[in-house]
Amino acid sequence: MTYLGIRHFDRFHGLPVHTPAQSSGPLPAADSVAWRLECDYGEGDDFATVWDQFQDVVDTERVRALVIGPWWRTDYTPFDEVLELLVDDASALPALRGLFLADVVREECEVSWLRMCDITPVLEALPSLEEFAVRGCGNAGLGMRPLRHAALKSLRFESGGLPGALVRAVAASELPALERLDLWFGSSWYGGDATVDDIRPLLSGGAFPRLRHLGLQNSEIQDEIALAVGSAPVVAQLETLALSMGTLSDTGGEALLTGQPLNHLSTLDLRHHYLTEPVLDRIRTACAPAVVEGGEAEDDYADPDDEDDEPERYVAVSE
Repeated sequence: MTYLGIRHFDRFHGLPVHTPAQSSGPLPAADSVAWRLECDYGEGDDFATVWDQFQDVVDTERVRALVIGPWWRTDYTPFDEVLELLVDDASALPALRGLFLADVVREECEVSWLRMCDITPVLEALPSLEEFAVRGCGNAGLGMRPLRHAALKSLRFESGGLPGALVRAVAASELPALERLDLWFGSSWYGGDATVDDIRPLLSGGAFPRLRHLGLQNSEIQDEIALAVGSAPVVAQLETLALSMGTLSDTGGEALLTGQPLNHLSTLDLRHHYLTEPVLDRIRTACAPAVVEGGEAEDDYADPDDEDDEPERYVAVSE
């Protein structure tokens, strides 16, 4: 299987990411980097101490972007404690426009193990936030309630198992400035129970009038999503569309071919798919001049040590 997307970002919110604990010498200007705060497992300070030290040495009133990495030191501390610190000290971050929660990669912790929580309070506490991203799974507590946020332009959920309730909450939210939305659906094994019906309000075109990028990715029902996208009014307003990282097969590919034209897009991302080459070639031809990112198809997987194991298809990110 190919794993896409779970990596530490070198840049976030248009700024280079800087981790103070791994740096020496003078600190950069507070507004020149995205600050990444993290704990070292088994040693060093807990996150509350790291947070206090950050506020002591950095002019937080000028901080524009913040990335929260691993927040536990000796065990997987629930994220509620981190969220409480962010909410309580939100007034100390008046310039904050980008926030990424749980920037954790496979080597540090499986996505499904991240003990998350309802992230709504931090969005409510930061009304000027323009970019928000979070990594986690439904079976580990990730949640959200419907809200109104006038400034948010980019919303991204990277999940190995996205709860349907969270998807419905996003669809029910008032986000008049939203331009980019990415939803990674993941696996039912890790709490991903979202259905096509949950995303229909997003596909109607009336939910987010400024939306220009839509990512409906990493899904076990990628064919069903492709069928829904084929007739979705929202597609006409998009510049880029991502249906990557899931189990898209020729069934979904044919749905894209027989649905509405997609050649107004600049990019159609289908990476990590199970399409045959002829169908992918037809999609490329039909979508021209749009760039179709495809790459090589994934192979069905079966346990080589189990003769009775039936071949299966997997999303790119689950654990």
